[in-house]
Amino acid sequence: MILIVFLLLAGLLLSAFFSGSETGFYRVTRLRLVIDAMEGDLPSRGLLWLSNRPTLFVATTLVGNNLANYLTSLAIVMASQQLFPSGGTAVDLLGPVVMAPVVFILGELLPKFLFYSAPNRLLRRSALPLFAFGVLFAPLTMLLWVFSWLVRLLTHTSPGEVRLSLARRELAEMLSEGHEVGLLRPVQQTLAQAMLSVASQPIKNFASPASRVVRVTTTMNKSQVLRIAKQHHRTLLPVEDLRQKRRLIGYLRTVDLYLDDSPTLPEPSPLVTLSENDLFFTALRKMSQAEDALGHIVDPGGRTVGFVTGRELRTAMLRLGRG
Repeated sequence: MILIVFLLLAGLLLSAFFSGSETGFYRVTRLRLVIDAMEGDLPSRGLLWLSNRPTLFVATTLVGNNLANYLTSLAIVMASQQLFPSGGTAVDLLGPVVMAPVVFILGELLPKFLFYSAPNRLLRRSALPLFAFGVLFAPLTMLLWVFSWLVRLLTHTSPGEVRLSLARRELAEMLSEGHEVGLLRPVQQTLAQAMLSVASQPIKNFASPASRVVRVTTTMNKSQVLRIAKQHHRTLLPVEDLRQKRRLIGYLRTVDLYLDDSPTLPEPSPLVTLSENDLFFTALRKMSQAEDALGHIVDPGGRTVGFVTGRELRTAMLRLGRG
């Protein structure tokens, strides 16, 4: 009977530890880990290293939870057979049903609630056991890692997407906490959340389709270009060279045409070439470095997908902030 009690307690403790630490891992504040790690705190350094490798952590907790469930189930079945040796299949089935609420509360619900309430403190205290189990389960976690690598190879996904999702969640929580303590005004919080919402979107989602953007050619005079800009309400106009099969060679600013007294068109400014899969802030940074030039969005084959301006990107972000 001592062995049964030992197996049951070990299973409950392992289930509580891995279930709680998993919740704490997704609730811990990364900024706090970075600060503590910079101050020389070894558990925080280890947790920061682990947070940059979420696949390893998930594999370890997966193996640990399966081990805990196996030990708990084994202990319950052994206890049922020892207490009711002639009970048969009915007792084997009734034992897990009776113990299920106990296992759920002590092994799942309570530890998850505790780690949810105090993730930084409890996860820091769990750092050493986590790494010990990580070393112990290394052969199995390596098999899971190879399997996940094969899945990523087939689905073309990467752990970077997981880290990005975690970072966005952490930033959203920090903004909410900053608003609650009075560090951020509501409009600042709204704008910051809008920035987070567009950060992971590709720039093609914000582009004006190529078919809807009017273009001018090198054969037009200044008055023709100004008339087209006024009709279509465009401040930046793509320029095509008819001598090169309508190849885009740059863009013209309407304001420069008004300020320039010369009757001829000025030399077009170079377009900022963007890939259709560039993220929102990557594109905004490139265009800001080029003084808000006209962005020319292309697909992997170099074909024009659309055009976008820095003003349009900022307007889209503010619109999401208000909406």
